[in-house]
Amino acid sequence: MSKVTLEAARAWVAGIFIGNGARAEAARSVAAALVRAEAEGLKGHGLSRIPTYLTMLTSGKIDGAAVPTTKRVRAATLAIDAANGFAYPAVDLALAELPAIAAETGIAAATIARSNHAGALGAHVEALADRGLIALFFANTPEAIAPAGGTKAVYGTNPIAFACPLPGRPAIVVDLALSTVARGNIVAANQKGEAIPEGWALDAEGQPTTDAAKALKGTMVALGGPKGTALALMVEVLAAALTGAHLAFEASSFLDDKGPPPGTGQTILAIDPAGFGHAGFGERITTLAAAIEAQAGARLPGQRRLALRQKAEAEGIALPADLVAKHGPA
Repeated sequence: MSKVTLEAARAWVAGIFIGNGARAEAARSVAAALVRAEAEGLKGHGLSRIPTYLTMLTSGKIDGAAVPTTKRVRAATLAIDAANGFAYPAVDLALAELPAIAAETGIAAATIARSNHAGALGAHVEALADRGLIALFFANTPEAIAPAGGTKAVYGTNPIAFACPLPGRPAIVVDLALSTVARGNIVAANQKGEAIPEGWALDAEGQPTTDAAKALKGTMVALGGPKGTALALMVEVLAAALTGAHLAFEASSFLDDKGPPPGTGQTILAIDPAGFGHAGFGERITTLAAAIEAQAGARLPGQRRLALRQKAEAEGIALPADLVAKHGPA
């Protein structure tokens, strides 16, 4: 399978969304996120999302013409309305405004409401870490995980991401869903007709399954069992209750054309290490990283993703044959 440059892939993806009614700026934002995820090996958040995004776009679950707006509520807080459009333009708006606020106040936060699937969150927090900030990102998603002891989904997979600058080196990036695996991995397996490993999901009757289609109709297994469901509750509070967004069990699916817009939420925190009265953060994080890497086989979070992205930047990525057949070549 031939490969194309990341620039060509972004142009190709953007063209698909523009051709289906998305405004150009939103389409480019979506394309940048999907291509980056694909390049980093996060295929569940990469080009495999094009069909489901298009389904939501053409059905009106995503407003392709939406323009996000922001309001400075207090000195350190922003409230952003994604306006039932793609999440990425709203996230871009937060990332553009948070650094200046954090420089002023020491810590800044943005909430995003009436949003949608925000993809691989690691890219968003890494952008803030590249500006010298510690960043946290919380997102709620449509219902997928049952509370501890329960059988009906209440929480989403509710991903969390964290990044911090590491002097002279790429940022440390942590990006994880609170299910055993990201739901996007099951979506990708279902699209390919592949089985999933045991321990990823339960079917609609609450029984373990390796059938991706049955898994999508059931619930996800929480990361760490009851501890994972407790974390999912925390994210639900931060990403939905705090933002005024739909709770997971109120949100429609990210995967089909049924129902109204999902209306999920996100919260982003940006922390300026220089805003807390000492100048030793860079030395401290460097010492911590060295202690981790001194152990044979140990590595900092995000290193595999970074290596794959660097390889893709040099060699390009392959476009899925089924999408090329449907939408034409890059």
